[in-house]
Amino acid sequence: ASYGPNPICKGCLSCSKDNGCIRCQHKLFFFLRREGMRQYGECLHSCPSGYYGLRTPDMNRCSRCRIENCDSCFSRDFCTKCKTGFYSHRGRCFRGCPPGFAALEELMECVEGCEVGQWSEWGTCSRSNKTCGFKWGLETRTRQIVKKPAKDTIPCPTIAESRRCKMAMRHCPGGKHRRRPTKRKDKKKKKKNLMERAQKQHSIFLATDKTSQ
Repeated sequence: ASYGPNPICKGCLSCSKDNGCIRCQHKLFFFLRREGMRQYGECLHSCPSGYYGLRTPDMNRCSRCRIENCDSCFSRDFCTKCKTGFYSHRGRCFRGCPPGFAALEELMECVEGCEVGQWSEWGTCSRSNKTCGFKWGLETRTRQIVKKPAKDTIPCPTIAESRRCKMAMRHCPGGKHRRRPTKRKDKKKKKKNLMERAQKQHSIFLATDKTSQ
């Protein structure tokens, strides 16, 4: 049955000219649509966005999803598709995935990510496999992968990191440490060598002159 050009009573068992469907045929869902101050009933094969189909012995109805930021749901408390910009996780919608889960962008879902253990203590400060002989070195700490991600495309967090450290012993025990002479000492040494060479040449000259006499 229909009233005028708009089939507002399509799929109805009972219908009102002003309020549309009141009861629906078997297998169809009753949906109460609101437009401004007016509301009217419709009989649909599937419920619109933000609603889910609730089947009862009396009459099937479209019931609103009660989950925040949900576009479509399976039941009142389980979302199957979130609104744009939100990730689906265990029937809920999130801006970002909870700890331990990674975002699957193509499906906008949160899946099990790469789980890592606790950081170890910082290792010994060393450089070139030596723990002495330098002023600065590097110390490293690591952590283990406890659980691999659900997909190989999901990266794991870093499992090793290093930082600069100051060595406890700059000079190795028993090792010789030769300091580079300063410029001032170099000048004194050079002057001393010149003086010794001049004195030696003068002595040779005196000896030669004495022989010739």
